[in-house]
Amino acid sequence: MNHSDNHSPPPWTIGLGFALLYVSWGTTYLPIRIGVYDEGIPPLLFGGTRVFLAGVCLLVFQAFSGGSLRISWRDLCICFGVCWLLFVGGNGLMNTAGQTVESGLCAVLAATTPLWLGVLAMLWPKGERLNARGWLGLWIGLGGVLILLGPQLSSPAALFRDYGPMLVLASAIAWALGSLVLRQVRLQTPHLTAAGYQLLLGGAILTCLALALGEHQRLPDRITPRAAFAFFYLLIFGSLVGYVAFNWLMGHVSAARVGTYAYVNPVIAVVVGWQAGESITVALVAGISVILFGVFLVRGGELPAQIAPVAEPAPVVLAKDDEPAAQSSEVS
Repeated sequence: MNHSDNHSPPPWTIGLGFALLYVSWGTTYLPIRIGVYDEGIPPLLFGGTRVFLAGVCLLVFQAFSGGSLRISWRDLCICFGVCWLLFVGGNGLMNTAGQTVESGLCAVLAATTPLWLGVLAMLWPKGERLNARGWLGLWIGLGGVLILLGPQLSSPAALFRDYGPMLVLASAIAWALGSLVLRQVRLQTPHLTAAGYQLLLGGAILTCLALALGEHQRLPDRITPRAAFAFFYLLIFGSLVGYVAFNWLMGHVSAARVGTYAYVNPVIAVVVGWQAGESITVALVAGISVILFGVFLVRGGELPAQIAPVAEPAPVVLAKDDEPAAQSSEVS
């Protein structure tokens, strides 16, 4: 359903949708930190099994709700290829970084995704180009990254001792590239079905990599209640509730309004992390302010590509932990 349809939902349902979207994705970074750092669950196994189950849940929901599970070989091959960017690169690197980087800092660095998307789109044939405002926002946003990484940059050796922030930035770049590919190739499969296969394949790839690297041998002797809570919280709220809210909102309001989560989620993540005992430093506050201002400028500074109108792409979501493809600011 398009937001221009005559049957508009009541305003309170729109508000509820945004609340679910903001809270679901804004609170996913701390559970990642709890699972892979506090409880010692291997990161790829922690992310892969969760993403795989989320894909199963979405496809089962589609089947019981009467939706089609059919997908063409073309779309299936595209989903498989993009999964390496969205899940191995995006989700896998984010989970690995959670072993050393606090959740608030992870969320702020992941908020640079729109900046990388703007850069990569310029390199894509017939992709969007940045105008003067966009270029200004790009440099401002990168300046915010330098503020956040000031301590590591002051001592080059620190970058090799604590490479977690670099993994988060690599995760954001991978997610941006995967989002750009999905935006350009235009999957013809229904949104929920495509997302289900993307999650299923991505989770399977991550889990296989985890097993190949022997992560299952490093599982704790027992799974604690906190680890189980983190896992199921991310599965239910990050991968399912957040995605359903995103997909529903995309059908009823403009993409620009839905994209406001890119500004709200990092703030929520910082506050949640602070409540859990993480520190809020001057560099963190300054960095998030500068980065989000840069993102604001970039999002309004893109010149539309000159391409023929085509069908709306099927968005992919993994919440910031798991975040949507074309609009995402985070992955987990």
